[in-house]
Amino acid sequence: MPDNDGLLYTRFLVDNDQDALEDLFNKYRDSLVLFIHGFIQNIDDAEELMMDTFAILASGTSRYKEKDNASFKTWLYAIAKNQALHYLRKRKIKYISSENDFLNNVQADASLQPATILLNNERDKQLYQAMESIDANYRQVLFLQCFENLKPEQICRIIRKNIKQTYNLLARGKEALRLAYERIGNSWDT
Repeated sequence: MPDNDGLLYTRFLVDNDQDALEDLFNKYRDSLVLFIHGFIQNIDDAEELMMDTFAILASGTSRYKEKDNASFKTWLYAIAKNQALHYLRKRKIKYISSENDFLNNVQADASLQPATILLNNERDKQLYQAMESIDANYRQVLFLQCFENLKPEQICRIIRKNIKQTYNLLARGKEALRLAYERIGNSWDT
């Protein structure tokens, strides 16, 4: 039985229910922009790639099929990741995070940062800021777990790693995030 979002998507495809697609768009647009921004570091292009992701959904070019407990959300984020990586390949940009970029972001006015526009909770803003400084692979898995509440089994499908590699990335990422979070003056209580 498909999950609720999978049912909405099916309703859109089968019945051409535009409200179902709009519901999916409203539910996922902000989090997809943040997820894609983590790859490409450009909010305008991240928004465009989010729209491209939904264009793929709307066109039916790629179709969601529930299998092995893969949720609609997992499938959607895999499409968004592929869009981001395609964008980077096309522009011959490497997916890395530099320490200098992080220091510049920390010193910049927080109101100008894209994440502050989309994140409501102050702790989430600080976590996102700390995540900007850690390795891109760690940032990706932690974003999916912390902000999107995906399970490691779902994350491994998106990042195309086995479950052991995913757990290792999560453990190392949490330690790197803890250090980065403390480095910007916060206390790590979890």
